[in-house]
Amino acid sequence: MSRTVFFVSDQTGVTAETMGHSLLTQFEGQDFRAVTLPFVSSVDKADEARRRIDAAATEDGLRPIVFGTIVQDEVRAVLERSNGVFLDFFGAFVGTLERELATTSSHRAGRAHGMADSTAYARRIDATNYALANDDGSSRDYSAADVILVGVSRSGKTPTCLYMAMQYGIYAANYPLTDDDLESARLPPALQAHKARLFGLTITPARLQQIRAERRPGSRYASAPQVQFELRAAETMFQRNGLPFLDTTQCSIEEISVRIIEATGIARRLLP
Repeated sequence: MSRTVFFVSDQTGVTAETMGHSLLTQFEGQDFRAVTLPFVSSVDKADEARRRIDAAATEDGLRPIVFGTIVQDEVRAVLERSNGVFLDFFGAFVGTLERELATTSSHRAGRAHGMADSTAYARRIDATNYALANDDGSSRDYSAADVILVGVSRSGKTPTCLYMAMQYGIYAANYPLTDDDLESARLPPALQAHKARLFGLTITPARLQQIRAERRPGSRYASAPQVQFELRAAETMFQRNGLPFLDTTQCSIEEISVRIIEATGIARRLLP
């Protein structure tokens, strides 16, 4: 039977979703139906959210699980009266921090995702624009790059660059290896002056073939021989040139990004 899970927030709900999903992944074999309720920032909105939670409890015959990131005490109190299992991340930790720091928190909604730090916001936008401008070798302006991801097509370069830009303000470019690059096993001329900032991505042949077949079914691009050639040649290039590289097959974009940051020592310019 499916169990309803609510992610309730006084802002976008991203924090509640991220933390809640992380906890739920520890419970395999459970069927969850996710509902996100963002911008629950007043008592009236909290009452409406409570009614939806109670309705789900009646319909399912099970108490919904409710993950919340609610700053205002009076709003949180309404949700605590719902017929759900209420787990509020802010409420769980803010009191302990207030006691340890001997001060009172601001209780201001939106601090985690707001624009209080205009410099950090500008850095995130600039890094994202840089990643887009230097996607798949389109610009090749690598002078400002913190890292340059290198790999065959569909190995995870673009989403990783964008994630690092948006989450950490890292200037990440990427270069797609072509057949010409791979046949020589030498670093492409555009990358030779930037060897210290290169990081390779690879993937298993079976997974890459599956991804490419979804994009271009029946093509040479998605064929087993082409995929095997490209991956074998790419890994040979990485090894010959002493480039660090990572198999992305079993990794999420978040994990790929953190592993690159840890392996290279790139500074996280922003907190996520």
